[in-house]
Amino acid sequence: MKRLVLIGLAAAALVSNAAMANADLAKAKNCMACHSVQNKVVGPAFKDVAAKYAGDKTAEDKLVQKVLKGGSGVWGAVPMPANAQVTDAEAHTLVKWVLSQK
Repeated sequence: MKRLVLIGLAAAALVSNAAMANADLAKAKNCMACHSVQNKVVGPAFKDVAAKYAGDKTAEDKLVQKVLKGGSGVWGAVPMPANAQVTDAEAHTLVKWVLSQK
């Protein structure tokens, strides 16, 4: 029983660290200059993006392209610039994290 508790705690720590690592990646790639998890800044809150795309099986690929190439018109008049400093793998990591927000 003790072993199961330890395994559960270790798994929770890994999930928590992954979530923190992705928040750190969002900060490092300057996403937080225009977004926050809970509130609209210049761009939408990440929780609002997650809600809008919930259940959309194509959301990850669409949003990765927006992160990499930029976009406009979905959330208002302010365009999202392209993010040349973000790799394709980082964009997928960031989008998966954004889509996991509640």
